[in-house]
Amino acid sequence: MYTALRLQRKLKTELRAGTAEITVVAPDPYMTYQPFLPEAAAGNISPRHVVVPLRRVLDKCRIVIGEADRIDHAHRTATVTTLASPEDGTGAIRLTYDELVIAPGSISRTLPVPGLADYAIGFKTVEEAIGLRNHVIEQMDIASSTRDPAVRDAALTFVVVGGGYAGVEALAELEDMARYTARYYHNIRPEDLKWILVEASDRILPEVGEEMGRYAIRELRSRNIDVRLETRLDSCENRIAVLSDGARFPTRTVVWTAGVKPAPLLAATDLPLNERGRIECTAQLRVAGTDHAWAGGDAAAVPDLTSREKGKECAPNAQHAVRQAKVLAENVAAAVRGGEPVEYRHSYAGSVASLGLHKGVAHVYGRKLKGYPAWFMHRAYHLSRVPTFNRKARVLAEWTLAGLFKREIVSLGSLEHPRAEFEIAAGGGPPGKGPAPQDT
Repeated sequence: MYTALRLQRKLKTELRAGTAEITVVAPDPYMTYQPFLPEAAAGNISPRHVVVPLRRVLDKCRIVIGEADRIDHAHRTATVTTLASPEDGTGAIRLTYDELVIAPGSISRTLPVPGLADYAIGFKTVEEAIGLRNHVIEQMDIASSTRDPAVRDAALTFVVVGGGYAGVEALAELEDMARYTARYYHNIRPEDLKWILVEASDRILPEVGEEMGRYAIRELRSRNIDVRLETRLDSCENRIAVLSDGARFPTRTVVWTAGVKPAPLLAATDLPLNERGRIECTAQLRVAGTDHAWAGGDAAAVPDLTSREKGKECAPNAQHAVRQAKVLAENVAAAVRGGEPVEYRHSYAGSVASLGLHKGVAHVYGRKLKGYPAWFMHRAYHLSRVPTFNRKARVLAEWTLAGLFKREIVSLGSLEHPRAEFEIAAGGGPPGKGPAPQDT
């Protein structure tokens, strides 16, 4: 989205004259600002303000909502299955292009853990974030209503796997929200909630440095969160989380955030991939060994020209992706006009992470911050980065109102099955909801 947004500005003359066309193929009609997912899950931001509608911001582009099944760059064609494909029976469509920008991002990297596919939930989409919020509050409702101690214990036990940004921020924000929500239950105390963070390495949040990582662990443990380092999830079958250190936790909630891998689309192209499945790129963000193909973001293996370490690549994170988008647009525009592309070069500035309301850690330009200053920096940075003034204003307004009023503790799990009530009213009997994996 960032690349297309800048490209439609750079090629304004060509687009107006009809000598150029920009086509954007995406599976969803919006771009998700993923750093705000934890706050959306905690109810601090409305889910619709975490996403940016493509048709509004890319008004000079042709938007095609669908999945790219295959890219044949040798013949400059992309095979795309649209939402209409199963309806009209015509099958996938073939799009031709002159210049290709491929940036499908990444998906959750899973492992063959027994029960994982049946019971776990990821944390990469706004749907998962809101579904997880609804699920956590629903488990508190179950615990408040049941007379079975085993059911109550499992409902109030939450296991998060992965100590990176996604896992730590999701756990911290949800724990903050659940602890606040507990005050409105007559028979649930904050100390009844059991939160467990499982990390295979010997540290969490490696991007903020070892010292800030240790502080984050102390902060989480001070809130009665069980942080288990050098530990793996061996199984979650039958709603029992079995850890490599021998611990067993009956639980109805397993959140999987243990890394990402390149999108499957990359394997369906004739573009060169490295050993980790990412597209090999030059410093100009051109796909190595090809012409008229460009890549950026999580899916691209881009040389880090600012590193002294030979052969090091840019980390697959938002900090690089947003800046690569700018260079991608500049280089594609240059290619269209017969100019010379430029190299991507960005020195890593540091990282910020939220640990819940008014709590955070940061390591930016060599300076280390923690607590409220780090949390404030986290919010200020991401407010400056979320695209469009419209979204900035709405997010800021929501934060301001949240500071004046009480938190929202509403669960809208029924949104996931909007026809359920009508099916019962229509005489269809108990509807076959097909509950989400984490609720089975």
